[in-house]
Amino acid sequence: MSTFSALLILLMLCLAGLIPGMVRTVAALDSDTIAQLRTAKEIYVSTTRKSGEWSSAAPVWFWYADEVIYLTASPSSYKAKRITSGRNAVRIAVGGKDGPTFTGKAEIFTDAAIVERMGEAYNNKYWLAWLGFARPRVSRVESGKTVAIKVTPDAQE
Repeated sequence: MSTFSALLILLMLCLAGLIPGMVRTVAALDSDTIAQLRTAKEIYVSTTRKSGEWSSAAPVWFWYADEVIYLTASPSSYKAKRITSGRNAVRIAVGGKDGPTFTGKAEIFTDAAIVERMGEAYNNKYWLAWLGFARPRVSRVESGKTVAIKVTPDAQE
């Protein structure tokens, strides 16, 4: 086996995580923040203005699943307009404006299966959603009346 082939195999094993200690993984969120995301009723979301400053934090309902935060917004909201225009950096405070804060990248999505799961999760979490108010619905997302947003937290050092 040539030296090049051996190095290539070693590199592939490292990237695959098969050699312990050779690949450093960074958690997106610490365990305390994750615990609070699982129990909090709302998060406070700030988006990036054209000036680069953070907007005022707006309280929103959300669903946390698979290390991602899902929420909805009106397409006419500043939050949705900023994310749609490509200013997708967000800052999230959990449970209150003074709660644990982290940044992430937001993106608009239309996956009907995820929106349906969001609706079910909202029903279990918020009694108003159970009554039919402010519940994510596939038909509203597909018609453009509601914008579904997925936030992937940035890696924390």
